[in-house]
Amino acid sequence: MDFEDKLNKRIGELEEDNEDLKDKYDGAVGELDDLKNSVIQEHINGFEKGLRQAAFFHPDVDVSDSRFDVDKDIVDGKLVREDERDAEEVEEKAAEKERKADEAAEVAHVLAE
Repeated sequence: MDFEDKLNKRIGELEEDNEDLKDKYDGAVGELDDLKNSVIQEHINGFEKGLRQAAFFHPDVDVSDSRFDVDKDIVDGKLVREDERDAEEVEEKAAEKERKADEAAEVAHVLAE
C-alpha cells in the first residue's frame, strides 16, 4: 500500500508539472506569434516608408499604383514576383550543377585517353 501511495503522489506531481509546462509553452507560443507579427509589421512599415520617400523625391510617380507590390522585385531589369525569382534561381543552380558535371565528365574522358 505504501508503494502505491508514493506512486500516486508522484503521478500527481508529474501531472502538475505537466500542466505548468503546458502553460509555459502556450505563453511562449503566444509571445512568438506576437514577435512574428511585429517583424512583419516592421517590414510593411519600411516598405510604406520607402514608397513615401519615392513620392517625395519623385512627385511624378504614383505610388498608389497597384504595380507597387511588396511581393515583387527587380531582376535583370524586369519586375517579377518573388516566387518566380526563386524558381529561376533553382533552375539556374540546376543548370550550373549539370554544366559542372559535364565538365568533370569531359576532364575524366580526356584523362582516360
